Amino acid sequence: MFLKPDYNVENIYAIDLEELQKVGIKAMLFDLDSTLMASKSGAYTLKTLDWLDKVSQNFFIGVISNNKNPEYIKKVQAISDFPILFDANKPSSVKAAQFMKEHGITAETAVLVGDRPLTDIWCGKKLGCKTILVDSITAKTENMPTRFVRKLERCCIRNWG
Repeated sequence: MFLKPDYNVENIYAIDLEELQKVGIKAMLFDLDSTLMASKSGAYTLKTLDWLDKVSQNFFIGVISNNKNPEYIKKVQAISDFPILFDANKPSSVKAAQFMKEHGITAETAVLVGDRPLTDIWCGKKLGCKTILVDSITAKTENMPTRFVRKLERCCIRNWG
């Protein structure tokens, strides 16, 4: 089904990088908030930076974010050494497809990684990429309403897929 991810893992650190290489993935495109950093924090943890350094040895890294706050964008760009598309308007794939084209990325060699089925996974499916659904990078500290919505989304994709 269109919302069922190709892979469903606990968090970014559980992604099997060797498996992705075996299936021909050369580019990893990430959602930003709740996937690579705590939502609206504008900061990567050291663990995430170390992991991204490992990823960058074998994959192109890009970020596709719906965030459009100008101050936040400047803050994140100042600490990131990979291209970022802000105001992506996911699940629309129009801006993401242009971003991929600008960076020479084909759908067959890309995976889109995100924490939201209705934006990230749907966008990745529209692009023709493989998709990986991860739980929020701050899952253990999120408030109850947010956790409830996440569980509801995942329940729906299991039943639709």
